[in-house]
Amino acid sequence: MISHEDIWRALDLLATERGMTPSGLARAAGLDSTTFNPSKRMTPAGRPRWPGTESLARTLSATGISLEGFGRLMNGHGDRPGGAHHAHLRIVPFSELGQAELFDESGLPCGDRWETWDFHGLADHHSYAVLVDSDNMEPVFRNGAVLVVSPTAAIRQHDRVLLHGPDSHPFCGIVTDRWHDALPSAPLHERIRIRGVGRIEGETIEMDGDTRVHRIAMACL
Repeated sequence: MISHEDIWRALDLLATERGMTPSGLARAAGLDSTTFNPSKRMTPAGRPRWPGTESLARTLSATGISLEGFGRLMNGHGDRPGGAHHAHLRIVPFSELGQAELFDESGLPCGDRWETWDFHGLADHHSYAVLVDSDNMEPVFRNGAVLVVSPTAAIRQHDRVLLHGPDSHPFCGIVTDRWHDALPSAPLHERIRIRGVGRIEGETIEMDGDTRVHRIAMACL
């Protein structure tokens, strides 16, 4: 049987493994920063308050942990037998994303302009990291945060994404809509609407191969 204490302990352990506070974990999942705060775990009347299923689902997706792994955390263990996941990711400052030599023609990281970041968490083989080196995206992404980005993950509505290209200024946003345009004598064009975060204005962007749209898997403080 799952107890109230078990599920909140698992969320605290998950935040710790990813180098975040409960507030940072909530922000990484696209939730209000107070969602997982200790003060929210009991009602004013003293009854246990449980995290919602949508909040949990978004947290598992943002951190890349499986439901089985979260179950291990509820038992007080790491998210896989034998300890936490560990990876060495390529990392580059956000302000340098416009350099063409950082990515190959398919949009995957390449070359020797990257530094290496020791990441204790889950990441797919092509993931890379971006150091936020300005306050332009606060309060969603704070100056000094590290974004773990998956260039091969499918883009879904409500995902946080990083957009950049060899001839465009990089920015982060949230996918608010997706649709296809049917043009005469032309193939369907998939389009997404992005709402920028921080000081960046939202705009509509066509996914045409020139602008890379990569999913932000999580943010580490």
